[in-house]
Amino acid sequence: MEAGKLYLVPTPIGNLEDITLRAIRILKEVDLILAEDTRTTGNLLKHLEISKPLKSFHIHNEHKIVQHWATQIEEGQTIALCSDAGTPAISDPGFLLVRECVQKGIAVECLPGATAFVPALVNSGLPNDRFIFEGFLPHKKGRQTRVQALAEEERTIVLYESPHRLVKSLQQLAEFMGEDRQACVSRELTKMHEENARGTLAELITHFSQKEKVKGEIVIVIEGKK
Repeated sequence: MEAGKLYLVPTPIGNLEDITLRAIRILKEVDLILAEDTRTTGNLLKHLEISKPLKSFHIHNEHKIVQHWATQIEEGQTIALCSDAGTPAISDPGFLLVRECVQKGIAVECLPGATAFVPALVNSGLPNDRFIFEGFLPHKKGRQTRVQALAEEERTIVLYESPHRLVKSLQQLAEFMGEDRQACVSRELTKMHEENARGTLAELITHFSQKEKVKGEIVIVIEGKK
């Protein structure tokens, strides 16, 4: 293993069988693992029978400690960065550390692996030859402006959303895009209760409004404007 290198290691988004052999090897070989939540990554490492030092690296401390970890790598440490699920830096902490390492000329290697939006996009049945990934919409400031702009987008649109905001977001999308716009909501991907609900925005609003409680990470895939 090359000394002084940052490895971005994707972790399963649900099914623990989705970890790659290469990811397991890297996690075994690095000096240290940075984790979005040390408890979540700790459980994964326990499952894989890997024992490594774990340090916290999340959205609330990312700005403060980027320089510290970049310096540690520069001085010869090999470090793996993991998010709670999926690929680091995709709507998760990681971008700032990658940018800092790149600017310092530090080697960065991202392993291929699990990420939620790809299976959701493919499962949707909507065109996937051209699409845009928007991640999470702004919670308040700029949200309406963003949705208005997306209403004119001709490519397939991929969004992340939290369960408690799902119905409200679908209603807002329908308001600006029209209730007849085709979409797909994927949740609990790779897990036992995976759901890929397809239909118009109006049909999806009805479907999820009738559920007592929506669980799991949410991916919304929306047809582009025709």
